[in-house]
Amino acid sequence: MAAEMNPTRIFGNWKSGHALDIHTISSIYLGINEFGHDVFDTERSELGELLYRLKYRQDRSAVSGIVDSAVAFLQRSRNKYDVMVPVPPSGSRDVQPVLILANGIGKALDLPVADCVTVRRPATPLKGVMDPERRKELLEGLYTVKRAQTQGKSVLLFDDLYRSGATMTAVTQLLVTEGRAEAVRVLTITKTRSNQ
Repeated sequence: MAAEMNPTRIFGNWKSGHALDIHTISSIYLGINEFGHDVFDTERSELGELLYRLKYRQDRSAVSGIVDSAVAFLQRSRNKYDVMVPVPPSGSRDVQPVLILANGIGKALDLPVADCVTVRRPATPLKGVMDPERRKELLEGLYTVKRAQTQGKSVLLFDDLYRSGATMTAVTQLLVTEGRAEAVRVLTITKTRSNQ
C-alpha cells in the first residue's frame, strides 16, 4: 500500500526530477548517550521512516510501501522512460536499498532496470562531506557506464535519498556524454531538508 507522499521538484542538469517527500520533518538534539553518541528525537515523513527502516535497520518489510508509492507516482508518466538506472551504492551494506527498490519499481512498471553505471574505484560516502568542491573532487572520474544500455534511450535515474545532488549530477553528466542517453529524468524517494 502506497505511503503518504508530498512530491517536490529537484533541479539539476537533468530534464526533470522529483523527490517523493522530505526525509525528516524535525530533529531535536537530546544530548549524548552512555556510549558517547549524539542522540536526536527525529520525526520523519512516512516515506522517510520507511526508507530509514530499510536503509539503517535492514527492515525489508518497508520495501513494499516504498515501491507502491513510487509506482503510484510514476504510472502516469511511465511512457517517458525506456530504462531505469540506479545510482551505484556507495557502501558495502548487506542490504542495498537503491538496488532493491529499483528492481521492485522496475518489475511493477515493466520497466527494464540497467545496473550499467559502476564505480572505477572504491567510493567515499558523501554523507559527511559538506564542502561542495570536495564532493565534486571525490566524484570526478568515479563512474563508468555501459553505453549499449543507455544510448539513445530516455533514462530514469533513481536514488533512494537526495542530499546535495552531487552524485546525481555526476551520473547524469556521464549518462548524457559517455552513455549517449537521449534524456535523463531523476527520481528519489526522499530528500533532506537542506542540500548539504
